[in-house]
Amino acid sequence: MTERNLVMDLPRIFTIRESGHRIHNPLTAAKFATLGESLRLAPGTRVLDLASGSGEMLCTWARDLGFTGLGVDISTLFTEQAQARAVELGVADRVEFVHGDAAGHVADEPVDLACCVGATWIGNGVAGTVELLDRSLRPGGMMLIGEPYWRRTPPDEETAKACHATGVADFLPLHGLIEQFGGLGYDVVEMMLADQDSWDRYTAAQWLSMRRWLDQNPDDEMALEVREELTNEPARYTRYMREYLGWGVFALMKR
Repeated sequence: MTERNLVMDLPRIFTIRESGHRIHNPLTAAKFATLGESLRLAPGTRVLDLASGSGEMLCTWARDLGFTGLGVDISTLFTEQAQARAVELGVADRVEFVHGDAAGHVADEPVDLACCVGATWIGNGVAGTVELLDRSLRPGGMMLIGEPYWRRTPPDEETAKACHATGVADFLPLHGLIEQFGGLGYDVVEMMLADQDSWDRYTAAQWLSMRRWLDQNPDDEMALEVREELTNEPARYTRYMREYLGWGVFALMKR
């Protein structure tokens, strides 16, 4: 059994960075609203959201579009935030959030929309995550995959690593990612892409969260790590990630 399974939570640095986030990826609330509407799914659509974070997507779609569903996330903090958000938006009778490992999770009954928006590690990559989501999806249903791609192919491995990849081969250019979905037997029927402004809103907000945390926890065992990241990350982000790394959510239907 791995340490991750024993602890059943995200490393603290993630929750320190994103404790103030409602959306844990580089899409804005407006982009998520547009995406939900673009799927043209009926009220009552049943959703499974794996790695659901703080639940903003599922909660707002339940409120605005009449969806129902379940979110599963490994972070205790984010799961608690999702549960509170469901109450705040008046949809706690339509959506449920549970703390658990999304890797390997399959719905008890087939759903209309199966999602993994930004955490394809749960299936060891895109192909495995598509296969995992398909196990919960009714015939003719739709899935959503959130995944990085290269806006510009990095000129070398050092640049790729500065974008928090292990190397250039970690991600594909946008057309390559679309072709990968096709090679897996799926039509891409919609997409919503992050732009540099939505990347800024996601990433720059982490800096303020880290600074506030440092001010409040100067003697914490994590303080040196957080201080180092806050010192270095703004320049790294603006020099590398903002220029080279893209991100999007892709709606897929099996051929």
